[in-house]
Amino acid sequence: MGDPRGFIKVKRETAQYRPVCERVRDYGDVSIVRTDEASMEQASRCMDCGTPFCHWACPLGNYIPEWNDLVYHGRWRRAFELLDATNNMPEITGRVCPAQCEYGCTLDLNDEPVTIRENELAIIEHAYKNRIVKPRKPAERTGKKICVVGSGPAGLASADQLNRAGHLVTVFEKDIKIGGILRYGIPDFKLEKSMLDRRISIFEKEGIMFKTGVEVGRGTDVKKLLRDFDAVCLAIGSRVPRDLNIEGRDLNGIYFAMDYLVQSNKRICGEDVPKKCLIDAKGKKVVVIGGGDTGSDCVGTAHRQGARCVVQVELLPQPCECRTDVCPWPGYPMLLKTSTSHQEGGERHWSVLTKRFVGERGKVKRLECVKVSFSKAQKGTAHRIAEVNGSEFSIDADMVIIAVGFVSAEDNGLLSGLGLQLDSCGRVKAGDDYMTSVKGVFSAGDARRGQSLVVWAISEGRRAAHSIDKYLMGRSVLPNM
Repeated sequence: MGDPRGFIKVKRETAQYRPVCERVRDYGDVSIVRTDEASMEQASRCMDCGTPFCHWACPLGNYIPEWNDLVYHGRWRRAFELLDATNNMPEITGRVCPAQCEYGCTLDLNDEPVTIRENELAIIEHAYKNRIVKPRKPAERTGKKICVVGSGPAGLASADQLNRAGHLVTVFEKDIKIGGILRYGIPDFKLEKSMLDRRISIFEKEGIMFKTGVEVGRGTDVKKLLRDFDAVCLAIGSRVPRDLNIEGRDLNGIYFAMDYLVQSNKRICGEDVPKKCLIDAKGKKVVVIGGGDTGSDCVGTAHRQGARCVVQVELLPQPCECRTDVCPWPGYPMLLKTSTSHQEGGERHWSVLTKRFVGERGKVKRLECVKVSFSKAQKGTAHRIAEVNGSEFSIDADMVIIAVGFVSAEDNGLLSGLGLQLDSCGRVKAGDDYMTSVKGVFSAGDARRGQSLVVWAISEGRRAAHSIDKYLMGRSVLPNM
């Protein structure tokens, strides 16, 4: 602990952002990179607690107090080495992670927590700027061949770990570029794709082989994977969207959030999108159903496309702005989040149930909604939802985006072709060792865990890699987290 009074002398300074009037005109990163000096000062606030709950709250188990202290003392190289030991893509989590670690920071008890996420980003960007991040090929190869299906955060983390262990890793991706949800599901204003390309270039130089435009399972013999590779890791995500089966759902102008975001990202990076399939918010009254991060990303994208107005509705009640007895420290609380997209305009409404879509000439024109209330749940039961009498209202809409989550992994013939067991939610069933019902086939990320955070996907990929390495070699040189 470099400065025992740092948390008293220095107040928390959160990330700075470009002016709204400027950033809504482009898809560039909304944030402004902090100086090394500012990061060193913010790192001084870390108290090096005897029991670091920030470490406990992080799915990756990052060495947070240690690298905060190193940053404060200007030992950036060593800070990077510790960060690299637990996180395969800190430049990603440093930008899109909701920072569960900060809600576990001891300062969050009666003050504002350490800016852990921004400090993490400062470390990795300093390392890139000073050429500390370099490709490291394995000293020797085991000769074992591993196939990773899917190049999202779980797939990339698993591939990186297995390559470090000396195995020959091939990653298959159905899209024409690597990255999965990192490339196609997260807007550039949150994660510029040059950041992703920079990391993928390192993976390639380290020996990972990438094959794009290959949809394993559709029209292919999936059993061939078991013959060609010593182990298979399925990191295909959870891409089947949850739908709203209500009256008027078949009207034109209603889209799933991921279809909208994927197409927008493809357009930005220059991929061809047929005009007849174009989903564009320009000049339209847009309604986003769903109040989560994906819905927020849709709000920001609609602003940049020139939407006439944007309204976001959420079924659940408006969260509290600070902790309550329901979510005490150090657990991750369900608090009101105002994202950079929300700061750019639009309206938000809570406790709203969409009853039906109404259209004209086959196109959606408005939503008919009602306010709802939630009764306190009995122990072991769910909250009960009741419509509020006389609260019916409508919202005009030329375009509706459904962002109410995902239900399961997509099966294009891969899962059924391998004969894998699924759980009651349609996720790939796997044990604590991440092995599925088929020997030699493992699963990680949203496909196994269900829809979750990028940081959890990286953690899943790392843990699956440990199990795969142990399965192939009898023991593993990789960490089990």
